[in-house]
Amino acid sequence: MACSSYGGVQDVPGSYGLPIIGAIADRYDYFVKKGVEPFFRKRMEKYKSTVFRVNMPPGPPISRDPRVIILLDAKSFPILFDTSKVDKKNVFTGVYTPSTKFTGGYRVLSYLDPSEENHSKLKNFCLHVLKANATKWLPEFERATGDLWAKLDQQFAKSGEAEFNRENLQMCFNFLCRSVLGRDPADPGHASLGTEGPSYVLKWIGLQLAPIVSTGVLPKLLEEITIHALPLPFLLVRGDYKKVYDFFWTYGKQALDSAEQQFGLKRDEACHNLVFNICFNAFGGMLIFFPALIQRIAAAGRQLHADLAEEIRGSIKENRGLNMRALEGMALLRSTVYEVLRIEPPVPFQYGHAKEDLVVESHDGKYAVKKGEMLGGYQPFATRDPKVFHYPDDFLPRRFMGEEGEKLLKYVLWSNGPETEQTTVHNKQCAGKHFVVMISRLLVAHLFVHYDSFEINPSTTTKVVFTSLHKATS
Repeated sequence: MACSSYGGVQDVPGSYGLPIIGAIADRYDYFVKKGVEPFFRKRMEKYKSTVFRVNMPPGPPISRDPRVIILLDAKSFPILFDTSKVDKKNVFTGVYTPSTKFTGGYRVLSYLDPSEENHSKLKNFCLHVLKANATKWLPEFERATGDLWAKLDQQFAKSGEAEFNRENLQMCFNFLCRSVLGRDPADPGHASLGTEGPSYVLKWIGLQLAPIVSTGVLPKLLEEITIHALPLPFLLVRGDYKKVYDFFWTYGKQALDSAEQQFGLKRDEACHNLVFNICFNAFGGMLIFFPALIQRIAAAGRQLHADLAEEIRGSIKENRGLNMRALEGMALLRSTVYEVLRIEPPVPFQYGHAKEDLVVESHDGKYAVKKGEMLGGYQPFATRDPKVFHYPDDFLPRRFMGEEGEKLLKYVLWSNGPETEQTTVHNKQCAGKHFVVMISRLLVAHLFVHYDSFEINPSTTTKVVFTSLHKATS
């Protein structure tokens, strides 16, 4: 596309190439030739712009339309949160939407625009579930992480290593089920999941996301001609999903009663949304973010470990336990969690269709966008914007401490909105925004109650393997 300017407003640079061929070529670059961040960086350098046109995976024949105007800086990215300007209908997974067969035939909350009638009902239901179980979060998380540390200690005693990711799977799933449903998934009963719940959920999530992610298991070229070229059918996980759904249907009575009586929702629709919110959003997010959190803290070294341990244990002692007052007294811990959310947001992409002709403004230009065009953003570039953050690619645990640090929180965007704004039924900001920050802080707090310091194997980037665990001495 030719680049022109009128009144300071320019055409968006970049080209989609030939129909079908251009999209396939971009997908090949994205998955095989370059990888995600080099894919965007090379184009940013080519067009000398953080705003440009590109085809986003998976492309034909799966995508409705792969053409996207991509936004890669802190100034342009926030338009994706403005629901007066962008439509968020069916853009949760970008230019491709999984079949509603994965969610009982319903479009669940994540795929709804706030203008749709059901959005308010479902988001209020989600907020209600979080609030109704608020008294369970801290004790159930302590119980679940207690099991986690015991298993890691056993592994380490046997082999001198302990894998966090595998034990984290069951810990997160147990915690969420016990807190929301009041039921351990392994308890005996006709709907019991045993210890298979996490594997059922991972397969269900994996099939939905397969066309737009790399498995890390199959050779890249094989992925291209299989899971990136055709949507995988729900039939492959229908039995597994039914087991999870039946568990939620059987033991989620209190939540489902409120969905019908307070929010006017159909019971089965509410149950499919409850499964999605807990298993896809909460559980899936924890599986991505918790290992990233551990990796960053491990790499920072023993001085940070000592400082966190001192702060955490001091606040617990002062407040007579690990309660919300104690947690609020841990400024370094809070800043550390926000810094990891900045660098490695668990959901890196955002999308929306322009509701009208728009002008998108970056640090370096203004660009004309036509009504109906798809806008998308890769969040790690926006939250590592060098024009906002000093040393943007460095992990600086104290970045958000103090008055100046607080001012930077508006550029932390992990929750589908600035950290300084609140989630409402009128926006798409994560209903569990405060919950996620809280349990992330709790994880690190419990970690340093149990250990003074730890090290991990730096060569295993896809999982966290502890190579040293130093038990707490004070």
